[in-house]
Amino acid sequence: MAERVSEPGRQPGVIGQGFANLWRGIRDEPRLFAVATVGGCLFTLTGVASSLVLGEATDRVVIPAIRRGHADWSAVALAAVALSLVGLARALGMFLRRLAGGTVVFRLQARHRHAVTRQYLRLPLSWHQRHSTGTLLSNANSDVEAAWAPVMPLPFALGALVMLVVALVLLVVTDPVLALIGFVIFPTFGVLNVWYGRRVWPLYSRAQQLRGEVSAVAHESFDGALVVKTLGREEDETARFAVRAERLRDAMIHAGRLRGLFDPVMEALPNLGILLVLLVGAIRIDAGAIDVGQLVRVAYLFTLLAFPLRAFGWVFGDLPREVVGYERVEAVLRARGHEEYGPRTLTAAGPASLRLDAVTYAYPPADATADPTVDATADPTVDAASDPSGEPAVPASPGDPPPRPVVDAVSFEVAAGSVVAITGRTGSGKSSLVNLLARLVDPQAGTVLLDGVDLRELAAGEVSRAVAVVAQQAFLFDDTVRANVTLGMDAADDEVWAALRRAQADGFVAALPDGLDTMVGERGTSLSGGQRQRIGLARALVRAPRLLVLDDATASVDPRVEAAILADLRESAGASTVVVVAQRRSTIALADEVIHLDAGRVIGRGRHEELLASSPRYAALLTAYEAAARAAGALPEPAVRESAVRESEPALPEPAVPEHVRELEPEAAP
Repeated sequence: MAERVSEPGRQPGVIGQGFANLWRGIRDEPRLFAVATVGGCLFTLTGVASSLVLGEATDRVVIPAIRRGHADWSAVALAAVALSLVGLARALGMFLRRLAGGTVVFRLQARHRHAVTRQYLRLPLSWHQRHSTGTLLSNANSDVEAAWAPVMPLPFALGALVMLVVALVLLVVTDPVLALIGFVIFPTFGVLNVWYGRRVWPLYSRAQQLRGEVSAVAHESFDGALVVKTLGREEDETARFAVRAERLRDAMIHAGRLRGLFDPVMEALPNLGILLVLLVGAIRIDAGAIDVGQLVRVAYLFTLLAFPLRAFGWVFGDLPREVVGYERVEAVLRARGHEEYGPRTLTAAGPASLRLDAVTYAYPPADATADPTVDATADPTVDAASDPSGEPAVPASPGDPPPRPVVDAVSFEVAAGSVVAITGRTGSGKSSLVNLLARLVDPQAGTVLLDGVDLRELAAGEVSRAVAVVAQQAFLFDDTVRANVTLGMDAADDEVWAALRRAQADGFVAALPDGLDTMVGERGTSLSGGQRQRIGLARALVRAPRLLVLDDATASVDPRVEAAILADLRESAGASTVVVVAQRRSTIALADEVIHLDAGRVIGRGRHEELLASSPRYAALLTAYEAAARAAGALPEPAVRESAVRESEPALPEPAVPEHVRELEPEAAP
């Protein structure tokens, strides 16, 4: 799909758009934001009040004390009480502003992180395949933070706005000439903020995009740590990360230079105003137009206004980054591709029947630069021909050839309670077919039916309740064995042990230091590949699925353990319909029917013995696999395999293998 990053700059303006975004957040937390704004107003207005108290104290305490040579202590005490009350009110305002304002920010960030995460989970697998994990992490973290960062200083800025109005009125009442200085300074401040927002927005937009790229490279390097270390690619990965990090550094420095110019100017404006007030005020005192107390009041007002003006600077300075972050988050929340669900449910119990009618699926064109911050609704390549998962059923552009189907008009039926094996060479479409059976993706043509119901017509959650998929690479969470098997399911320990027993995992789990409570480490690093696969299988079995799909799920276990697992599945096939994607002869031979795929098409169907006799391509596939595995040492020579296997794990019971499997030992292969 040809994707295009939306351009906020085309909209009415960064500042207007930024405040519109903030208003949406304020409407979510109106009461707390109102408390924060009251605190901000109280804080700033007490500043104005302190200028009045200082002016009066100058006229009534300081000047008389200078003239008389001693102070009136009753007047001093009164001034101290007044200043203390103003200080307490100012502290209360600061407390309310920071507490309520911080709560608003953290609630908004948490709410949007949850929304982004929920959207990630709703979007189909095909959408995730087009976006890097690092970019998605950046959307949920730094983009969300940037989207709501200006909310924190906003109550202070609103209080400063109230203070500004009151201060300007007080300036006019005190001395209209000095007030003119304020009427020059404050509009200049507004003009500078508008100029800054327009200049810095594209710089922050680029920086946020680069943050996602840096996260993507870091995540990929850490996730592939085994490959990096075994191949000695540490320096290359460091260099690859350094390139992205330096680009981000340069972008942030470019934006920082502009802000480095903006912030000092914002700091200088109020101080420039104070200097002008003192110069003009001295002239006005000499002319007898004002007294010293009034000049102190005006100068202190400008001093107080310096800090609130910084609050305006914080808000306006963060608005460009806020607009970028908000749009990147909203682009994820608006992303097309969420699956459509119907109203139907599966009411039957026991194993489910499965049927595929002319199912066709092709992966969308890859886009290495795909970014979630895409307005897919405005993309002309997405039209009414798009499938429910949001993937285009037409080429991304008229000149591009249509993508080759990885599953091409596949049709077959699996009776309830039977075992079907799917085999084929690498790239034949087996794993893509598994994704279709679990509705991780939807076909562009044809239907996948469970108990005669199209998967797209089922209500949300129905497919996951009826279908369990065990992948070749079992993913384990950094949690206990029990938690990895149940994954939040309310299952008793007896049920967990029963599932582990069926997956031939109860022996090694019982030998772990804490049994079911043993922590397995991130991705199950404390377990072997075969142990992780058996935990993954137990995770599926404990749910008693009506359709169990094994995608080469026993490839990492030794042949004897695999035979015991598959024999158990065969014996209990009446509990679930089983679809096995496999290459091993021993696995395939357990099936009631074998489906042979090649280039996404079904080129053979029947029992294992029948296909061996009638399909040279099928026979060549199995013998080639075993020959390659034996040459690599993964399988023993036929003459010694049986004795070697018997000696490998003498504690395990001999599995009950069906008669037709015993007849198909490797030495009997054609």
